[in-house]
Amino acid sequence: MAIDIIFGERVNTGVDADTTGGGLWLSGDDLKRLSGFEFKPQGFCKGDVCVPIPGARKSEFVANERYNLAALAGLLGQPVVTDDEYHAWSFGEAAAERKRILTSLDAPDFSLPDLDGKMHSLSQYRGKKVLLVSWASW
Repeated sequence: MAIDIIFGERVNTGVDADTTGGGLWLSGDDLKRLSGFEFKPQGFCKGDVCVPIPGARKSEFVANERYNLAALAGLLGQPVVTDDEYHAWSFGEAAAERKRILTSLDAPDFSLPDLDGKMHSLSQYRGKKVLLVSWASW
């Protein structure tokens, strides 16, 4: 079945996936392309970091060379929202990662136009002092 998947800031449309048992079962290639994780004997790995899966629950994560991204997200503490009518799934940032970002004192990157329409990103000014002025009419 073709599923639309939002993972992080990436939107992927028409992904071949199976939603059997409330999971989101993907091929190994799609799992890596969407999430950056791949399945190895150590567990689900992204770069040098591996997340082991509980041996007694392996069937929740791996079956017939397909991998359950929803179960992996649950293991990582990522919120998942689904819309069965529109065949869409969205995966949010894990709570631990949100906490790390909020306590880092680094402002999130964003882009806004100046009065002439030229776009500026906060990351362009990294390492420089920046004064942000905001205003709201409410």
